[in-house]
Amino acid sequence: MELILDLLSPMQLLAVGGTAMAAALLRAFTGFGFAMIAVPVFSLLLLPSEAVVLAASLTIVVSTTSYKEWWGKFPVDQFNPMILGSLGGTAVGVYLLSGMSKADFQLWIGLSVIAATLVTALVRPTNKVRVPKRLTFGTGIVSGLMNGAFAIPGPPVVVYAMAVIPEAAAARAFLMAFFYASNALGLAMFTIAGMVTLTPLLLLVLAFPLTLLGDKTGIALFHRFGSASYRPVALVVAMSLGVWNVYSGLS
Repeated sequence: MELILDLLSPMQLLAVGGTAMAAALLRAFTGFGFAMIAVPVFSLLLLPSEAVVLAASLTIVVSTTSYKEWWGKFPVDQFNPMILGSLGGTAVGVYLLSGMSKADFQLWIGLSVIAATLVTALVRPTNKVRVPKRLTFGTGIVSGLMNGAFAIPGPPVVVYAMAVIPEAAAARAFLMAFFYASNALGLAMFTIAGMVTLTPLLLLVLAFPLTLLGDKTGIALFHRFGSASYRPVALVVAMSLGVWNVYSGLS
């Protein structure tokens, strides 16, 4: 504990835990949003490598505890080519992250979140159509690039899911499954690149109880209210964090 307090103040530790809980709640309710909420805040307190490792680790752990929410409930024919594309994209993204300063990281992550938020706000689900595998594969590559560089694989996949999977429950399960797999890929590559250090692992242990609480709360809200009300809240929060990171990066 003393080691963590040497790195972060009690208020900063509270910010990490509270952010993890809010991000887990949003992810459980919508199927996406953990990294979009968590990484921008973590990046204000930690080094870029520590922020992405912590976000990926928390996503993997909380996804494992709630696997019944997504396992066997998503379209596998769209999942497989997308995760294959993500594999190559993640490797390139990790390479880009290794040479990025904290200011550049905050600037690009902010711009990415703002762009994704605007696109997500405009895209609405359509009737289910047959999607070319090359489009699914290409979406996976772009997602992998963002996963490796920012630990935010979501934006292109969220747009994809909203455009081609009209059933809320199926889209939510697809997103949960994909982000579990893509974060596992990302964490493996972060480990190979020597980016996994003691700081994010200690913060993982400290933040996990609050993350689990947020996850259970989000699941309960989804089963009670469905997905009709999440979009405005998710988009406003994501946009606010994106703008704040752009400001921090430019400052």
